[in-house]
Amino acid sequence: MSRLRSRADTRSGTRVRTRARARTRPPLALALPALLAVAFLLLPLVGILVRTQWGELGDHLTSPGVVEALKLSLLVSLWALALSLLLGVPLAWLLARVEFKGKALVRSLVLLPMVLPPTVGGVALLLGFGRRGLLGPWLEGTFGITLPFHTSGAVVAATFVAMPFLVISLEGALGGLRQRYEETAASLGASPVRVFFTVTLPMVAPGLIAGAALTWARALGEFGATITFAGNLPGTTQTLPLQVYLLLQDKPEAATSVSLLLLAIAMGVLIALRGRWTGTPVAREAAPAPVPEEPPTEGAHTTGSARTTTGVDGVAPPHDGGRWPLHATVTGFNELTLDAEPGTTIAVVGENGAGKTTLLRALLGLTPRAHAELRLGDTDVTALPPHRRQVAWVPQDGALFPHLTAVANTAYGLRARGVPRAQARREALAWLDRLGVLHLADRRPAQLSGGQAQRVALARALAARPRLLLLDEPLAALDQTTRARVRHTLRTHLAGFGGVCLIVTHDPVEAVSLADRVLVLADGRALQDAPPAEVTRHPRSPWVARMLGRNAWPGTASADGLTLAAGGRLVVAEALPEGAKALAIIAPEAVSVYTDRPGGSPRNVWPGTVREITTVGSRLRVLVASDTAPDLVAEITPDAAAELGLVDGASVWTSVKATEVTLVRL
Repeated sequence: MSRLRSRADTRSGTRVRTRARARTRPPLALALPALLAVAFLLLPLVGILVRTQWGELGDHLTSPGVVEALKLSLLVSLWALALSLLLGVPLAWLLARVEFKGKALVRSLVLLPMVLPPTVGGVALLLGFGRRGLLGPWLEGTFGITLPFHTSGAVVAATFVAMPFLVISLEGALGGLRQRYEETAASLGASPVRVFFTVTLPMVAPGLIAGAALTWARALGEFGATITFAGNLPGTTQTLPLQVYLLLQDKPEAATSVSLLLLAIAMGVLIALRGRWTGTPVAREAAPAPVPEEPPTEGAHTTGSARTTTGVDGVAPPHDGGRWPLHATVTGFNELTLDAEPGTTIAVVGENGAGKTTLLRALLGLTPRAHAELRLGDTDVTALPPHRRQVAWVPQDGALFPHLTAVANTAYGLRARGVPRAQARREALAWLDRLGVLHLADRRPAQLSGGQAQRVALARALAARPRLLLLDEPLAALDQTTRARVRHTLRTHLAGFGGVCLIVTHDPVEAVSLADRVLVLADGRALQDAPPAEVTRHPRSPWVARMLGRNAWPGTASADGLTLAAGGRLVVAEALPEGAKALAIIAPEAVSVYTDRPGGSPRNVWPGTVREITTVGSRLRVLVASDTAPDLVAEITPDAAAELGLVDGASVWTSVKATEVTLVRL
């Protein structure tokens, strides 16, 4: 009942919004010219409908001359469409994906036939491909091909005029397609040509179809360039528009009937396209609501420690037994050197803009901002293109190919590396089983929740048999329970992985539980590279310290403590050389909160105001702002907060003992 009521409310809301739009009245100064424009465009079409002799329409359209011209028009327009696809699709890709000098000029050349008078286009074709043109004598002398006054000339003229519609439509669709899909496919081992045919074209299919339909319709109606370049020879170059031109002189009623036919074809194409002139990439289409997270179906293996590793039909997810240490020297925006033994997992952390994703893309060979001299095992892959490096990548959004099912996505890298289809499917199913999403194998990404899609993306990367695994916040889309299960599965896999794994994360639990080392980046440089325990005890970055839940105050050592960069002074128990740069680390649980100024031993005491109270597990975190010290986070129990009467805006005092401050030399 509630569901029916909800649907009724939705329909009611839609009707209300529709009525609200209908009541909107445009100003007369705009409405009147707009109506005149519609009338101006509509009147000639109404004229054709009114003047058509409907009783003789069948006789006019079935006359021998019209039928012959129609057949020729279909032949010419279809050949023009084929040539436009052959030449225009690569040209659209070049304009959308490649930066080169003269790109604006090339795009202008594409648009030129659309604004050029058709007869001028015909003259230009004669001077280029005619018997006395630039290329015509060579074509005739070498291949015996004569284009003018031949059916092939009509095809060339129609292609010249119609191909821009395909290029413009497809370029717009390619421009709306995120390159991350193509980059991910390359990281899975797919060559550029394979990526183009298996990922790019399927995802821009609406734009391609729209452009092809417009191109065919324009070629079918071509007149000026055809009659100028190819002539008006019955059965050879006399297409339907040229037939209309001839009929106007002797049989205007028949010309009106044939014009109606062409008008109906053109309107049919436009109605079928529904205004989608530039197409829509598959990823941008409205997708059905994703299904919620659900447990595996009966017969599927469970996740976590009880999960088996044999996979589907006894097929274990393969490890090829190789060992690939990593050595990388990165220059450009990032300046660092990475060395890691096989089986090492490195968590890459740092604030936004620190260069984390740029580092991953440099290792993939996908960015001009940074260059990586990369060696995996005994192989130097620096000069290799991304699809031959055997470096798999999981971007932040997973970038699942929306036109493929979960199992087809997972098998994509295996197929790109030449694994037979049946074997690739078995291994893909085994990986989906291991990640707890086997029951979703036949669903497309639009039918998956965010967490399910991210697990499929992980399975796809792991199935590709990489030598270097790059994960860009792979668990960010998962809820806490699912994150814990997938983290366990990922840790189990990484324990037997013969390569190196880099994980970009903002989650301290992931950094500590998954990584053998934590690489802290700042402005593209390595600020710290150490085991998680060392980074936890002595973080060298204020951002990392805050990520780990600690207060971090940079400052300069002085005779009586630390002069803070944000203002104020901190008394510490540890002595540093005067003038030394240091980071003061204060655990939230070491901060005491009072309603009145405390007495006793604390030497660091500040008045402040409560700005925020948040819950962390069974405790509360209180953010206190002060005019005499940087913002300070204290961690207390709910009972203590109730006793102190803490609310936003309350005045409090905070204190920290000198012995509770840890200094990290910078």
